[in-house]
Formats: sequence, C-alpha cells, structure tokens
Amino acid sequence: MDVRRAGDRYPGGDPGAGITTRHAFSFGSHYDPDNLGFGPLIAVNEERLEPGSGFDEHPHRHVEIVTWVLEGELTHRDSGGRERRVRRGDLQHLSAAAGVRHVERNDGTVPLRFLQMWLTPVAAGGEPAYTLVRELGAGAYELPEAGAVLHIHRLAAGENVVLPDTGSLYLHLATGELVLEGRVLAPGDAARLSDEKGLVAEAADAAEFLVWEFPDRPQAAPAI
Repeated sequence: MDVRRAGDRYPGGDPGAGITTRHAFSFGSHYDPDNLGFGPLIAVNEERLEPGSGFDEHPHRHVEIVTWVLEGELTHRDSGGRERRVRRGDLQHLSAAAGVRHVERNDGTVPLRFLQMWLTPVAAGGEPAYTLVRELGAGAYELPEAGAVLHIHRLAAGENVVLPDTGSLYLHLATGELVLEGRVLAPGDAARLSDEKGLVAEAADAAEFLVWEFPDRPQAAPAI
C-alpha cells in the first residue's frame, strides 16, 4: 500500500486565469521519472475552474479520458460536434483514439471541481467515441479500452466496503474521511495498492471515493 497525500500532489494550472490543478503523476513541465503512472493510469488531475474559465480547444490521441464532476457543471465540446453539460455526480468518458479535439469550460456561475483521469488504451487507433453517464450511482463503469473498471463509492459514516481482489487498485478520496487498513485518508489523498486481498475501506465520516481496478497489465507510454 502506497499512500500519497493531497498536499504532495504537484500544483499546476493557471491560477491567474481561474484554473487550479493538482497532479498525481508527472504532467506537462513537471517530470518525475519515478512517478509516470500506475498501470495504465497516467494522469489523475484534480481541477478547479472559476466561473468563466476553462481550457480552450486542444488535441488528444491514443488516450482514454475519464472525468468525474464533484461540484458545479462542466461544459464539454469536441470535434465530433458534441456539446454536453456534465453535472455533479456525472461521469464522462472521451476515447481520443486516433485523434480528437475538445474544449472544457466552466460556463456556470459557481466554482467547478472535477477529477480528470487519463489511461493508455490496450490498442492505439480507431475512431473517437464519447459516453456520458448521468448521476452515476455507487457502481462500476467498465472501460475495456484500457482494461480497467472504475468503481464509485458513497458511504455514510461507519459504513464500509470490501475492495476488489485484483492485481492492482488505485483509490482516490474525493470527500469525507476514510480508514484503509488503519491508514486515515483525507480529501485528495490516494492509495496505490498492489497484490492486496480482502482490503476494507471504512468511512470515518461520510465519504465519496473512486477505485480503479486493473488487471496485471504492463505500463504503456502515452502518445497524447
């Protein structure tokens, strides 16, 4: 079990433009050869956008982009002609495939907070695709393109859940307080788990968190 604290995440974004980012892995100008990713997961960015701010149109290729909105509403537009409003609790999956361009903005009147995660695909190429899951409840979202499964958990204080027994897991706590095998996690903390069995996550306070489940798959270099 490798616990990474919120305060150790690399700061990025452009605060002067209303964009505050915290990166879990090497990203952009921040390069750490010992922290390039975890399995197929190569980015976990916690983004905070002030009203009227956002990311102008930019390209991606050969990457699976999964976004979970925690507060506010995200406006998404892409080169496939789609425009969507992604609200709190919604899950968005953009498969960049051979190439796609998109825009992400906060067109609302309140601050926006979301987690955006990038995963390397099992196979490169293909046609871009888009999925929006409204108000994803406590359950699983399968991502065969990356050989991964995403679990969302919302626990009341005192409730617990047994984590999947698999090759590796990545847990990120969005809200509340969580106890994982005696380790206390606060919002923004993450745990990277390898070859652990029967792990129990218990909410010390009402908690909302995600867990990525990965098979044993070699690390792949991104092409984005």
